[in-house]
Amino acid sequence: QVHLVESGGGLVQAGVSLRLSCAASGRTIINYAMGWFRQAPRKEREPIASINWSGSSTYYADSVKGRFAISRDNAKNMMYLQMNSLQPEDTAVYYCAARRFTGLSPKTSDYDYWGQGTQVTVSS
Repeated sequence: QVHLVESGGGLVQAGVSLRLSCAASGRTIINYAMGWFRQAPRKEREPIASINWSGSSTYYADSVKGRFAISRDNAKNMMYLQMNSLQPEDTAVYYCAARRFTGLSPKTSDYDYWGQGTQVTVSS
C-alpha cells in the first residue's frame, strides 16, 4: 500500500509559479510510475503529467506542455510538479497518483493509489 499526500497548493495571481509536492509513504516508489491529475468544478478528472519510475520519460497534456514540469526524487520518496505561468483555467484540485508498473501512463484508470488532493486557485 502506498499513501500519498499532496502539498503546495494555494491562491495565486495569474502569471506566477507554484510547486506542488507529493510525499509517498508505506513503500518505496522506485517501482511505481507516477502522475499528476487535476479536477476542476463540474469537470472530469484529467491527466496533466506522468513520469516513469526513473524519471527518464515524461508525458504532458497539451494544456500544460511548456509550462509545467514533473520530476521525482526516489531517494526521498517524493514527486513534484513545477507550475509556471499559471492561468485561471489551471484552477482545480490537483492529485498525485501512483501505479504498480514502472512505465508511465496518461490514463486515470491505470493508477492504483491516489492522494487527497490540493487546491490550486488562480485569480485573473
